[in-house]
Amino acid sequence: MKIAIIGGGPGGLYLAALMKQLDPAHEITVWERNAPDDTFGFGVVFSDETLGGIDNADTVFAEAMSRRFARWTDIDIHYRGESHTVGGQGFAAMSRKELLRLLQERCLDLGVTLRFSTPAPDVAGLRASHDLVVGADGVNSGVRTAHAELFGPSLDRRHSKYMWLGTDRVFEAFQFFVKETEWGVVQVHGYPYSDAGSTFIVEMHEDVWRRAGFDATEDAVFAPGVSDEQAVDRIRELFGEELAGHQVFANNSKWLNFTTVRNRHWHHGNLVLIGDAAHTAHFSIGSGTKLAMEDALALAACLHEHPDAESALSAYEAERRPVVESTQRAAQASLEWFENIGMYARQEPTQFCFNLLTRSRRITYDNLRTRDAEFADRVDGAFAAAQGLDTGAPAMFQPFRVGRLELKNRVVVSPMDMYSAVDGVPGDFHLVHLGSKAMGGAGLVMTEMVCVSPEGRITPGCTGLWNDTQRESWTRVVDFVHAHSTARVGLQLGHSGRKGSTRLMWEGMDEPLPDGNWEVVGPSALPYGPGCAVPREVTRADLDRITAEFVTAARRGADAGFDLLELHCAHGYLLSSFLSPVANHRTDEYGGPLENRLRYPLEVFDAVRAAWPAERPVIVRISATDWAPDGTTEHDAVEIARAFVAHGADAIDVSTGQVTKDEQPAYGRSYQTPFADRIRHEVAAATGAAVIAVGAIASYDDVNSILLAGRADLCAVGRTHLYDPHWTLHAAADQEYRGPAAAWPAQFRAGRRKPPTARTDAVRPRLSLLRADRADRAEESVHLRWKPAGEGLPVVR
Repeated sequence: MKIAIIGGGPGGLYLAALMKQLDPAHEITVWERNAPDDTFGFGVVFSDETLGGIDNADTVFAEAMSRRFARWTDIDIHYRGESHTVGGQGFAAMSRKELLRLLQERCLDLGVTLRFSTPAPDVAGLRASHDLVVGADGVNSGVRTAHAELFGPSLDRRHSKYMWLGTDRVFEAFQFFVKETEWGVVQVHGYPYSDAGSTFIVEMHEDVWRRAGFDATEDAVFAPGVSDEQAVDRIRELFGEELAGHQVFANNSKWLNFTTVRNRHWHHGNLVLIGDAAHTAHFSIGSGTKLAMEDALALAACLHEHPDAESALSAYEAERRPVVESTQRAAQASLEWFENIGMYARQEPTQFCFNLLTRSRRITYDNLRTRDAEFADRVDGAFAAAQGLDTGAPAMFQPFRVGRLELKNRVVVSPMDMYSAVDGVPGDFHLVHLGSKAMGGAGLVMTEMVCVSPEGRITPGCTGLWNDTQRESWTRVVDFVHAHSTARVGLQLGHSGRKGSTRLMWEGMDEPLPDGNWEVVGPSALPYGPGCAVPREVTRADLDRITAEFVTAARRGADAGFDLLELHCAHGYLLSSFLSPVANHRTDEYGGPLENRLRYPLEVFDAVRAAWPAERPVIVRISATDWAPDGTTEHDAVEIARAFVAHGADAIDVSTGQVTKDEQPAYGRSYQTPFADRIRHEVAAATGAAVIAVGAIASYDDVNSILLAGRADLCAVGRTHLYDPHWTLHAAADQEYRGPAAAWPAQFRAGRRKPPTARTDAVRPRLSLLRADRADRAEESVHLRWKPAGEGLPVVR
C-alpha cells in the first residue's frame, strides 16, 4: 500500500512503524508541520493493557519504552490538610519527548519517510495518489475540519480551565492536590514520568478561574510555543507548598478548555481518522496518547487482515468505536466530577477520597477492595462512623430513615409498570410481583404508578385508586408484605397526562389505542411525539378536579396501609409535563419561567401532603433532565428539588427523561446517578431530605459504591429485581452478610447459603503452605512508589 499519514504524533508514527513491519513493501510517508523536537507536553501514562498490546506488536519498541518508564501503584490524595494513599492501581509513564524520539528512530530504522516542518499536501490530492490517507493531526485536526461533512464532528467545549505544566519535583506516585482557596477549589493532577521530572496539570472551574483573576490574559494571543508566563508565575505562588521549593516549567503552556471530540463516522473511502482527530477523552482518566496508540494497533491489524482498505476501515471502526465510547463515557463522568468538585468541599476526607477514586464509575468499591483492602476498610469505617452505624455491615445493608419511616436497608424496588390490572384493580399478579420482591430482601418496595382516575391511566392495564374496590385489593397486597416480610411498601401516585390512552407495553409502547378510548390532557396541546395523541390543554376546572382526584386517591392509599407515598412528577406524565418547557407552552400563571411551571405540581403536592398521615413520608420522583434541547436541565432539577423539599418532601427520587420522544439520553452504567449526586449535595445536604438514585444500577457493588461516595442515600433497582426477585438477599449472601437488614423468611432460610457450583474436593497443591511467607511481600506490592535510585529502578516502599 501507499500510505499518507498527516500528523507526526505518537498515533501517526506508531501506525507507520507497525505497517512497515507488517510489510516492508508499504510506501509510507508521515507529514508533520512541526520540527521533530517541537514537543509540547511533559509525560504520558499507559495502562498495563495498552503496554501488553504494544509488547505483542513490536517487542523492540516495547523494550526501548520499558527502559524509560517510571512505574508506581499508589495514588496520593491531599485534601483539607490530610493525605490519603491508595495502592494497587498500576501506572507506567514516560517523557512525551522521549516517546516521540523513540518512535521517530523506529520509523527511520524501518524505512518510513518522515517529513518534519512540512505541512501535508491537499487531502484530495493525497487521496487520489495514495491507497490510504490517515488523519492523525490531533484535537484541532485540519483533516476533520476540512471534511466535516464526511465525519460529522461534534465538539463539546467544557467548563473548566486547565494548564499543562511540568516540575522538577519527582513525585513518588500519582498526586491529586485539592486546594480550597478564597476563589473556590483548585486542583492539580501530578505524576512522575522520569527520574528528573513530573507532569503538573492545574485545573479549576472557569468561574473560579475568573474570580482568581486568571482571566487577565484571556484576550492575549500567544504565538505557538509561547507560554502564559503571567499565569505560570501565579501558579508557582499558589502551589508553593505543594512544589516544596521545586520549579514549575512551561512548554507552550496556556489556559485551555478541554474539548470532547466525537464523530459520527471515522472513515470515508480511503480516508480515516485516528487518535484525538477522531475522539478525545479527558486527561483525568488517562492519556490521549494511549488511545491514539491503541487506535494505531487496531488499524494496523485490520489493514493486515482485510483484502481492501474499505473493509479494513469498517472493521477498524467497528472494533474501536465501542471501546472508545466506553472510555468517553467514563471520561465524561470524570471531567464533570472535577467541574463540580466544589460540591464536595464539605465531605469528610476519607469519603471525599473514595468519591474521587470512583468518579468515572470504572473503579468501584469491590474493585478498590481488591486493589487496597486496607483503604476499603477505612472507607467502610468512615461511612459507618459518620452515621453512628454498624461497622460490620456493607453500606447497602445499613438502615436508613426517610422522614419518620425506618427502612432496614438502602435498597428500593423501583416502581415498574406491569400493565396487568383489570379496571384499575390490582390482582393476584400484583400480589405475587410485589410480595416476592418484599420477601426478596429489599428495604422498600414501590408500586407501579397508581392512577388517580380512569382518564389518568397510561393503558387499560394500569392500576388505580379511584374506587374502594381498588383500595381493598391494594390492602390485600400491603397486608401480605407486612405479614410476610420486614420490608416497607410505598405507593406511587400519578396521572398519565398526554401519555395516556395507549396500548399495553408489549403491544406497542406509547402507541395510541386504536379507538382513541379516552381523551388525554396536558398543560399544552402538544403531543408526546409523532403519532401520539394531541392532548387537550387543561383548564382551571380540570386542574381543580385532578387535584381532588389525587387527594381522594391518597386517602384511599393511606387507608390501604401504605407506608410511604411518592408523587410521580417524572417521565412526561401530567405533573412532569407541567415542569418541562418542552411540554408546557402555557402563557398563564402555570407556564413560562420555572417558578410558574412548578406552581401546579406544588399545588398537588401540598394537597396530597395535607391528606396523607403526617407520620408517614411523602417523596417526589422527578426527571432531572429531559435529554433534549431547550428542556429541563440539571440546574432546573436542583431548583425543582429545592421547591418540593421546601414544601415538605421527605425525599427526592431522581430519574431522568421520557418527557419527549426526541430525547437523546447518555446511557451507561449508573448513568443517572450524577443528577442524584448534585441534588444531594446542593439541596439535601442543607435540608436533611433524602435522595434516591435510580437508573442502570445493576450490581450490589454499584449500590455500595454510590452510597459510600455520598452520591445518594438509597438506591432504586428495577430490572435487576425482575431478573432475580431475591436479588437483595442474594447480594447479602455474596457479601457474607447476615443480619436484620437481610433477614430470610423462615420458610426460605435453608436456602440462604449460596449453592456450590463446582467440586469442593479438589486436592490443594502440597507446597502452597511453603509460599505463605509471600503474603507480606504481596501486601508490600500494593504500594509501589517511584523512587529513582541507582539505575533509575523503582523502589518498593
